[in-house]
Amino acid sequence: MLQDTIAKELHEAMAAKNELRLSVFRLLSAAIHNREISERTKRRAGVALSDEEILQVVRGEMKKRNDAVEAYAAGGRHEAAAREREEAAVLALLLPPELSDAELAVFVEEGMRALGASSEAPSFGKLMGWLKGRVLGRASGERVLAAARKRLADA
Repeated sequence: MLQDTIAKELHEAMAAKNELRLSVFRLLSAAIHNREISERTKRRAGVALSDEEILQVVRGEMKKRNDAVEAYAAGGRHEAAAREREEAAVLALLLPPELSDAELAVFVEEGMRALGASSEAPSFGKLMGWLKGRVLGRASGERVLAAARKRLADA
């Protein structure tokens, strides 16, 4: 389970006295804990977060780091931007590898065949829904959208 991996990484960072990794995994653990509390009020049960929900938290933390890099760079704070980039790189190790454009195109083709999709708007929505369930976490929404639009335009 991903939560166990994060706990293990946190303990290894403590043992190695790696301040960067320790800071990242502490903040990530806190973000996961906050999400668990938030979900607890919705679910009314002590159900732990799934790996997919934890990956959503990791992606959210990555987005925060990337936004901070842009803000720091725009403000001329290059050392702070570099630190945020390093933190984002540590978080990226927890994410599954991204699909290549060719792999994404294969999924789009498969979806087109499975749904009998055409270039019409209703087909586009169905295709995006189908793709979302298959490539979730392995390709950004923008990339999936662009690949689907390109393929539907060619249809």
